[in-house]
Amino acid sequence: MIEYLPFIAALLAVGAGAGLIAGMFGIGGGVVMVPAMYFVLSALGYGETAMHAAVGTSLAVIVATSLRSVAAHAKRGAVDFQVIRTWAPWIVLGTLAGAALADFVPGRALTALFGAVALLLSAQFFFGRPDWKLADDLPGQPLRAVLASFIGLMSALMGIGGGVFGVTLMSVCGRSIHTAVATSAGFGVAIGVPGAIGYMIAGLDEAGRAPFSLGYVNMAGFVCLAAAAVFLAPVGAALAHRLNAARLKQAFAIGLLIVAVNMLREAVMGG
Repeated sequence: MIEYLPFIAALLAVGAGAGLIAGMFGIGGGVVMVPAMYFVLSALGYGETAMHAAVGTSLAVIVATSLRSVAAHAKRGAVDFQVIRTWAPWIVLGTLAGAALADFVPGRALTALFGAVALLLSAQFFFGRPDWKLADDLPGQPLRAVLASFIGLMSALMGIGGGVFGVTLMSVCGRSIHTAVATSAGFGVAIGVPGAIGYMIAGLDEAGRAPFSLGYVNMAGFVCLAAAAVFLAPVGAALAHRLNAARLKQAFAIGLLIVAVNMLREAVMGG
């Protein structure tokens, strides 16, 4: 067990950071957990399955962080449960499709996808204007089904909670940033549950997985990340209502840019 202590300590630190970010931005913490898990598993010699394991484990943790984050935001009356109820079924369908597709996608392709989307999200967080709107309200059917399914599909492939897409969508459709953050945190449950189960099943027969793995989900990683993240998600939610939102987003965007560049470099150089 002594040889695993640095690994466990690193995962606990990552979980703490992911919990804070999940609470502050409603993004489930996946943008932190996936690259961190990827680099840790690659360093331990499990590079072949590192990206799939990072995504699958992140999806499992997102269930816990999202529930905790939603509960904290709900106490402040910021969660629009009607949006969650009407969008969740389509998000689940998209997530199931993404989890099934991921088993056929090479790890380098997943890494490149994560890096490319993280790069776009970094730009949106840094340059995005909170008063910029496309519409006065969220779309109805059939556009809702298309957008919600897309959120689920992309989130399952990237191992994120859907908040990064949900916050942006709700913000440009006339919802306040606090409502967007709080409600998008709820998308994480609709993504995490079917996504994690899908990755568990898809990776059952895969060789080269790290110890303590159930399919592509690393249970040691799940326990360490979830324990730290769940504890700190309410702290992040409280900080979101106190700190300067614009400066906070810019600081996060810079960190996300660094992660994106590193992930793209890994994909191009072949790990």
